Amino acid sequence: MTDREWIQQSVEKNADMLTKVSDAIWEYAELPFQETRSAALLMQRLQESGFAVKSGLAGIPTCFTGAYTAGSGGPVVGFLGEYDALSGLSQAPGQPVKAPVTPGGNGHGCGHCALGAGALGAAIALKDYLDATGKSGTVIYFGCPAEEGAGSKQFMARAGLFDGVDFVYTWHPSTANSVEAVHYNAIMGANFRFYGLTSHAGSTPYLGRSALDACELMSVGCNYLREHVIPEARIHYAYIDAGGTAPNVVQDRAVVRYEVRAPYVSQVKELFARVERVAQGAAMMTDTRVECELAMAFTEYLPNQALAQVANQCMEEIGAPPWDESDYRLAKGFLDTYNPEVQANIRSEIARIYGEDRVEAILAKPLDSQIHPFAPQNMRLVAGSTDVGDVGYAVPTLNINVATCCVGNVGHTWQMTAQSCSPLAHKGLLTAAKILALSAVRTMERPDVMAAAKAEVVKRNGGKYVCPLPDSVEPPIDTY
Repeated sequence: MTDREWIQQSVEKNADMLTKVSDAIWEYAELPFQETRSAALLMQRLQESGFAVKSGLAGIPTCFTGAYTAGSGGPVVGFLGEYDALSGLSQAPGQPVKAPVTPGGNGHGCGHCALGAGALGAAIALKDYLDATGKSGTVIYFGCPAEEGAGSKQFMARAGLFDGVDFVYTWHPSTANSVEAVHYNAIMGANFRFYGLTSHAGSTPYLGRSALDACELMSVGCNYLREHVIPEARIHYAYIDAGGTAPNVVQDRAVVRYEVRAPYVSQVKELFARVERVAQGAAMMTDTRVECELAMAFTEYLPNQALAQVANQCMEEIGAPPWDESDYRLAKGFLDTYNPEVQANIRSEIARIYGEDRVEAILAKPLDSQIHPFAPQNMRLVAGSTDVGDVGYAVPTLNINVATCCVGNVGHTWQMTAQSCSPLAHKGLLTAAKILALSAVRTMERPDVMAAAKAEVVKRNGGKYVCPLPDSVEPPIDTY
């Protein structure tokens, strides 16, 4: 058999197990750093497949690796798996009508249940291929918690978990099938804790010092700061602790969380320092005290172009997920749940991606059934961020997208939760497993590609990965 046939056979052999793993993790719906059952299930399946598992890595209980070595052990290949959910997105599986399983509960509104299972399928398929052909190599499944929270991959890279790895492939559930030519923003976030003094807000307010006032003044300062940053930058905030619910008590504590984004981590660090100075100014104005609890930072993600060329060819060989008429009907049901404003935006995106002449046809059957070629000349900046960027600064890394939901779907919604436990996600994750494994096989057999991929990383990081967080910052398991 050809390498592609070996890979496809392995994934299909394990299809029932992989989809059940995805659905189980979907049902667990565990939040960042709390993915105990999800991690345990993935580790169990890896062990059953002959992988040696290590857990509790990088100071994170739900971080793990599963490794399998054949022959001399080289090259060393990594696959990234994620498995954390989001709060407030509980939804019945496969139902295009809003119906939470648990009102206010958690849900896999970004499809990480499928992501983790698809990467598992790729790791097992590559192991099967090495066993069947007698070729050498090491396969490592990296269990990566908390991508939706403070991230884990930057802590994993800082701990050296990617040292000695030749290259890494991963994927993400999406609306389209592509090796995207995208640049994801770097990001940095912290809790700003203000401390003041309580007093009776009616009789003796002059004796109090309001931590809540300080938070609000920080917001005013950051709002004015927004005019004086580069257009691509973003400043987000959320109140974590407003200091109580009694308006007649001057609040002696308040916590506000800020996150800043920019195209490059150097820009993020500069902007974050300005936000810190705004916080210090707010504390001075209110005669309060502020502590900055730095907790998260991701380096920007850029696709490794040497790996992208290989993966693009493998995507074309494997093809899009094998949709049938029932899949198209289900996808159309989800597409119809969006309001007119979102629908108008979806039409515009369809015209941009597929062409104006195909808008109505795509709307009638809204599942991506083609492979969009990698086009590095059209590299574009997107507003989001991912801790995959830190892996890419430590070792050659590539993310691919595979369709698991309707064209135009909006992530982090109940619609995405529902589709993440449906035939759409099942077919998508199995397709992703085949593409990832075949890409790994092809890359292992190309020393020139591995050398070029590593040269890209050295050019980007100067020869050494530097974590955007100082060593003193530990994974914020209970605080972020």
